[in-house]
Amino acid sequence: MLPVAVDAMGGDRSPGEILSAARSATLLGIPILLVGPTGLEGVDGMPYLEANEVIGMDEDAAQGVRRKKDSTLVRAAEAVRDGRASAMISAGNTGATMASALLRMGRIKGVSRPAIATPIPVPGHSPNILLDAGANAEVQPEWLVQFAQMGAVYAGHRFGVDEPKVALLSIGEEPGKGDALRKEAFDLLSAASGINFIGNVEGRDMLLKTADVIVTDGFTGNVVLKTLEGSLKMLMGEILKAASGEQYKEHVDALLPALMPLYEQMSPDTYGGAMLLGVEGVCVISHGSSNATAMLNGIKVAKEMVDHRIVDELRAAVGA
Repeated sequence: MLPVAVDAMGGDRSPGEILSAARSATLLGIPILLVGPTGLEGVDGMPYLEANEVIGMDEDAAQGVRRKKDSTLVRAAEAVRDGRASAMISAGNTGATMASALLRMGRIKGVSRPAIATPIPVPGHSPNILLDAGANAEVQPEWLVQFAQMGAVYAGHRFGVDEPKVALLSIGEEPGKGDALRKEAFDLLSAASGINFIGNVEGRDMLLKTADVIVTDGFTGNVVLKTLEGSLKMLMGEILKAASGEQYKEHVDALLPALMPLYEQMSPDTYGGAMLLGVEGVCVISHGSSNATAMLNGIKVAKEMVDHRIVDELRAAVGA
């Protein structure tokens, strides 16, 4: 396969953790194209594409992409567009990553708006897919149908879910609950062919296996995602604090083998990032604080989605 274009300067831990992940991926046989500035140390002979500008985490996404045409994000997206890379991944500015992919790769024909699909861990089960997780603050009802179609394709190819159950996030399970957007989207989803729509779910269902794909607008989805991240981080911190007491050491040691698989499943590092669905190329968006493990897993996701020809599958599902 063509290499995965890796933004060497994206994220809070770049370039060290990014380069470490790239080296690990190379050892696993995944071809890499690093995208970074001239003279970057630690490249170790990996294929390299020079890009001497960086769009900062706090920069306006659209302006950054327009002004910084030699940025790592823009060059990575162009590498996919021009056939030099099969996919791109970045832990940098999420909006700029999305804008670079959209403006350089373009949308799949027939897709109204791309959406960010984020895996939400569910203990003992495959993750739920939440979309949109932040690409579109305001949406139209028919876009949510496309999100459902794309999310179902992604759930099937990423996590092997047969006939994924699709739900609409609202303030009540009953039909007719929610605002005008949710009510109209409910009717459209109910009538849509090829979607296993099961109705509304509520916020409390996010970590339960009520549905496989949960669709909403990007504003609500991002608030839900950040709330879950903060809650899980606080909970894990308190558990670790309580377990650090010497008087509990024996009990902690006994429980650790049972707790570690759960910790691994709930850790965002395990999933490597979200995917931007609806653009003409594979684009993985990793968390800004991603370490080498998270980035390596994100690179694996990118390769897997290329192998599964996910863009062709999305084109067949929603393209005009």
